[in-house]
Amino acid sequence: MTEFPKIFRIPLADWIDVAMDWVLTAWGGFFDTVGDAILKFLLQLERFFLWVPWFVVVIFIGILAWRLMGRWWHGIAMAGMLVLIGTFGYWDLAMMTLALVTGAVILSLVFGIPMGIAMARSNLLESIVKPILDAMQTMPSFVYLIPALMLFGLGKVPALFSTIIYSMPPVIRLTNVGIREVSKSVVEAAEAFGANSWQILFNVQLPLAQPSIMVGINQTTMMALAMVVVASMIGARGLGMEVLLAINRIEVGRGFEAGLCIVILAIIIDRITHALASRQKK
Repeated sequence: MTEFPKIFRIPLADWIDVAMDWVLTAWGGFFDTVGDAILKFLLQLERFFLWVPWFVVVIFIGILAWRLMGRWWHGIAMAGMLVLIGTFGYWDLAMMTLALVTGAVILSLVFGIPMGIAMARSNLLESIVKPILDAMQTMPSFVYLIPALMLFGLGKVPALFSTIIYSMPPVIRLTNVGIREVSKSVVEAAEAFGANSWQILFNVQLPLAQPSIMVGINQTTMMALAMVVVASMIGARGLGMEVLLAINRIEVGRGFEAGLCIVILAIIIDRITHALASRQKK
């Protein structure tokens, strides 16, 4: 009497396994083609970050932080933190991690911003997509690795897709909220002057929603960076792999150095994107 009756068991896991087997059989070639294209994109991005000399990256980040954050010592602090990564011996791994994060953010924005715009223009679509976004944000990050691993195998591609799924919701939500918060009187004024829906979107709503969209980009970038350690479990090289190896071998110092490098990257990216969002708001 204390056990739940087995007769009421729903074999959801079996259904999902059957569905995944069908997808792999019917669409295996398609996913292989997509995976090859994404892998080429990631490899080119990684080669670019590794090709740029370290001092060029340091100087560029220093100048960018100075111009966006408004203080010269901000630029020196950001550049100094990048140099600290190099002194630990993790420069190449940091660039690999940055390439993965950049690729994930680019694809998240390519798919996320149009979805946010579509949600803002349709209450029905918003009511459908919001529960999906809730599930994407509340589901444990390890779960994303399973379908990505089955569809694309080990390596950078499944790591990228799991990162995209984990990090895309903020930019979708904030794009939707930003457009919906545009004053109706402004939209009505544009309509009175004869603007069509596309002109209103690109010339009125998106510019006024830009601060909110920039905050969404900031949050998406930070969530993508937070996923790098989890993504290393399926073959993504970078700082996350170093943390994982340090945990497996109980090398505290090695794990602390790699983890500190991830924190430094997070601080730099967060401060620069936050400053850019603040400037757009002003």
